[in-house]
Amino acid sequence: MKPNIIDNRKVTSETRIFKAVFPNTTNHYDTLFGGTAMQLMDETAFITATRFSRQRMVTVSSDRIDFKKPIPAGTIVELIGKVSSVGNTSLKVRVDIFTEEMYSEKREKSVSGEFTFVAIDENKKPTNIL
Repeated sequence: MKPNIIDNRKVTSETRIFKAVFPNTTNHYDTLFGGTAMQLMDETAFITATRFSRQRMVTVSSDRIDFKKPIPAGTIVELIGKVSSVGNTSLKVRVDIFTEEMYSEKREKSVSGEFTFVAIDENKKPTNIL
């Protein structure tokens, strides 16, 4: 893929998802379960990778996920997925979670991590990202 095509696809594949944090997704500290945050991040990363490649993509790894701030119940989270690098058959997606208070302008980065995806063909074998 030519560099300008890659750069263009990186921009157009950026994915933003908003969720409200309700009590049924929180732990005994009244903050979002870490596993729930990771699931939301993987889903956002998958959508980003698929929008970039328009191919079948599978998660092959998650790299260092940093939980910087707890995410309390009663807040809004925004997950932002961006393709950070592209190889022949794989790509990496960085996902950041920002927490917003519902009734103020306060917003801060709470979690960030990177996920690696591989493009697969109809036989579930790695294939070039077109």
